[in-house]
Amino acid sequence: MNVVEQKRRDVDKYAQDVFYSSRYNDTHEYRHVILPKALVKYLPKERLPEEDEWRSLGIRQSPGWWAYERHAPEPHILLFKRAKEA
Repeated sequence: MNVVEQKRRDVDKYAQDVFYSSRYNDTHEYRHVILPKALVKYLPKERLPEEDEWRSLGIRQSPGWWAYERHAPEPHILLFKRAKEA
């Protein structure tokens, strides 16, 4: 089985285990997303994932969110933000 097939199987298996925090805000709206640890190996190592990359891991959010930080001690936790709606 190649890497693409394995990723698809892993995402199918673990996508329901993605955790989404409540939203919190100041000048932006924020939330953190906790990926199942089995999916961390599919995240880029040296940079934050682009939208198509995090969506391909089963993260489902409305438009406008972007990953702005990765929780260094726990790389399966991604921090997202978007412009606060007026």
